[in-house]
Amino acid sequence: MAKKQKLSKGQARRIRANHQKRLQRVKSDASKVAELELDSQNLGAAEPALVVSRFGQHADVETADAEVLRCNIRRTISSLVCGDKVMFRRAKVSEGDIAGVVELVEERHSQLTRPDFYDGVKVVAANVDQILMVSAVVPEFSTQIIDRYIVACEDMGIPPVLLLNKVDLLDDEDRELFADYLAEYAHLGYQVMMVSSESGEGMDTLKAMLADNNSIFVGQSGVGKSSLVNALLPDADILTKTVSSNSGLGQHTTTVSRLHHLPSGGNLIDSPGIREFGLWHLEPERVAWCFKEFRQYLGGCKFRDCKHLDDPGCLLREAVEQGDIADFRFENYHRIIESMADGRAGARNPRV
Repeated sequence: MAKKQKLSKGQARRIRANHQKRLQRVKSDASKVAELELDSQNLGAAEPALVVSRFGQHADVETADAEVLRCNIRRTISSLVCGDKVMFRRAKVSEGDIAGVVELVEERHSQLTRPDFYDGVKVVAANVDQILMVSAVVPEFSTQIIDRYIVACEDMGIPPVLLLNKVDLLDDEDRELFADYLAEYAHLGYQVMMVSSESGEGMDTLKAMLADNNSIFVGQSGVGKSSLVNALLPDADILTKTVSSNSGLGQHTTTVSRLHHLPSGGNLIDSPGIREFGLWHLEPERVAWCFKEFRQYLGGCKFRDCKHLDDPGCLLREAVEQGDIADFRFENYHRIIESMADGRAGARNPRV
């Protein structure tokens, strides 16, 4: 009996990719059937609504009278996320738990995106006024992750707010160390805050900051985003988990992004925890610009193609040596640039 030839990595990847395409076709066909069942004769007039959650080919939308309905999404809509303002039509006769169809997405005034191996750039949330970047003592505090989020915020033009959660776990010495890091960001003009959903420290200030804004929490799993939501909205009933003792990384608790209304009148989007925030879709020059303290030096280096490493006449490095740019921010910039090459390689050869 002939020995079965082992597939190469490329062949295995193509087989898995074709399998995924077949699955997508099946899902698409099912969606078409569902749309046909909710034809125009079974639909009422168009109404405004707000997307509070998205589930595959369906979305939960909140109507003007605060009723939440699950709707199909027209195939002509390419992107629909939490925070989107839409026009939908109610079903006169519901099909199962489907109560209508989302027909149109209104223009967004802002959107938070992140790169995706399959979709290029994926929209995470829409119409966001501020992004609250949650860090904590555990998992390990990382300024590199903070700076990744800040680059994303600067690129999208959405103001970031840095929250250090779980400060009840800090002793006086550690608190002073973390305060020094936060002071560097405050010096750059970013809002910073030390909070604890456990002890209540800083929560009143946080509530005031969230009032009348559309906000989103982002950060690693395990930093306490869901605990903060529970503290802000006790009725939200968000599941929480502790940090894995084996890996030190957080376990994902929120699985679907959801928009919650705050008593102050603002909205809060709780998004699935992510441990990494890729920036490989940006050009290196754009990343440098997103470090706001770099801007006054950009374009002034001796060589136009300066990589800001050991290049002679590099104004950025001179600014670091003179203490005008924080060492850790400069190092994080180069780590981000290095990671972008790996991200682009992954985008060209995605794992399937």
